[in-house]
Amino acid sequence: MEDFIFGTLANDELKLIHHRAVRRGLQHNYQLSPLDPSPDQPVTITVQVGCDLGVEQVACYYTVDGSLPVGEHGVALHGQVIALKQVEVVWDTLSWGYLTIWQGVIPPQPEGAVVRYRIGAWAEGTAETFADWPDVQLAIERATSAFFRNEPMPDIVPGDLSGGHTFTYRVDRLGPPTWARDAVIYHVFVDRFYPGDGRAWLQTDDLRDICGGTLWGVRDKLDYIADLGVTCIWLSPIFVSPSHHGYDATDYYHVEPRLGGENALRALIDAAHARGIRILLDLVCNHLSDQHPVFQEAYTDPGSPYRDWFIFDSSDIGYRTFFGVPSMPQLNVENPAARQWMIDIACFWLREFDVDGYRLDYALGPGPSFWSDFWAACKAAKPDSFCFGEIVDTPQLQRTYIGRLDGCLDFQMGDVLRKTFGRGQMTEEMLERFLERHLAFFPPNFLMPTFLDNHDMDRFIYIAAHDITALQRAAAFQMRLPGPPIIYYGTEVGLSQPCGKADNVGAEISRTLMLWGDDQDRGLLEFYKTIIRQRQERRRSGRP
Repeated sequence: MEDFIFGTLANDELKLIHHRAVRRGLQHNYQLSPLDPSPDQPVTITVQVGCDLGVEQVACYYTVDGSLPVGEHGVALHGQVIALKQVEVVWDTLSWGYLTIWQGVIPPQPEGAVVRYRIGAWAEGTAETFADWPDVQLAIERATSAFFRNEPMPDIVPGDLSGGHTFTYRVDRLGPPTWARDAVIYHVFVDRFYPGDGRAWLQTDDLRDICGGTLWGVRDKLDYIADLGVTCIWLSPIFVSPSHHGYDATDYYHVEPRLGGENALRALIDAAHARGIRILLDLVCNHLSDQHPVFQEAYTDPGSPYRDWFIFDSSDIGYRTFFGVPSMPQLNVENPAARQWMIDIACFWLREFDVDGYRLDYALGPGPSFWSDFWAACKAAKPDSFCFGEIVDTPQLQRTYIGRLDGCLDFQMGDVLRKTFGRGQMTEEMLERFLERHLAFFPPNFLMPTFLDNHDMDRFIYIAAHDITALQRAAAFQMRLPGPPIIYYGTEVGLSQPCGKADNVGAEISRTLMLWGDDQDRGLLEFYKTIIRQRQERRRSGRP
């Protein structure tokens, strides 16, 4: 039985495509040192030139006031410019060619500076190419979409190399809130948790349809959640949406009525805060529903001011989407108005509803520069908010989000926990060796919440062939890790699934209804309470 983890690196073929794609053209990929610049600290930027590109000069055009830099062939038209020097030639076997590495230094800046920069490269008599190749992520996503649809993998063909990307970093002293370091997070898939207020489930047979869980139901079960030892609840998307999962919003400023609307959210937050429990929302900044009024206007009217909020193209769908799903058009956060719109949405819920932060869906899509602006705005709106991203990619890429978010979900740790305790593919000695190096690779100020399972992968108890002892060993190890532990609803009482996601039954298969009453494994529940209590006691005493 093959494990299933959604993402652009889901199998070896996708990993190879990813490797080759990011070694074409002019690539910066946020390689700067230090990753999170302090005031008055110089920043070294590194650029890689692929073997498909002939380059004689590389320049970085930058501003320090948040405006967009403009430059051409080494001349700054707005802002300033530095020349990069070639520092290394590297052979890359999988690309079967030489890469050249260039570096330059952006001077130290004072606290509060917003540095935006573009990197251009050219040879004599040629047009300037800008980093990063804008179609790289699109090509990787299309390959991933083909994989999950069992279609032939598309070729990686370079598109327009002239557009490039505007990179951003902020010079500040922001960091994760103290409370998040010691949090125990409970991940609730709202539609599948509990109807609440004396309601019955709407239906229980079709996991692709609405089952009837509500925010009232979460409120009604707060005593259960508090008794478990949880200090923070991560809610699946609650905004107005046509789907059971909510990752395709049609209105970001209101709560889906079938979940209870704004009244239910306020009641839940008030009741949770009274118990010392924080509330995180699941926010999608990468895409929305094709039924959203903003997209509908942009789609039907080429002259609409919202037209540039999306990327319309000559593909079969006609616009860029989330992994080829027509009902989920991708938001173009390179557009300043679209970018600010999404940031304003996040600030609204922090200020007006006192939510405590966000789990940020597919944070890889908008990219690190967007999150630099987003994170700073969220901290201004609520200084102790906690914002962490879903970045299903390599640790090397996850590190580029340091100084741009409070942290990211620890997919690598989840993978090795599943391989060690769920599948027996790794020994505990191998796990300990991985953990030592993993913790050394990321700074302690970048929080990495851990998990055994979630809504996009098979449940741990299922991949462990319903071995409760295996789950207990994995959970006990998880509770000793420094990152805040996340418990996917029902894992603590033995909730499983009838078959695997790899059986092409759909992502919904691990979103079964929560077990209540005598259906719960009470022994497992007591075990979870014990290891959570022990973790909290260790944290209070300062022990690992």
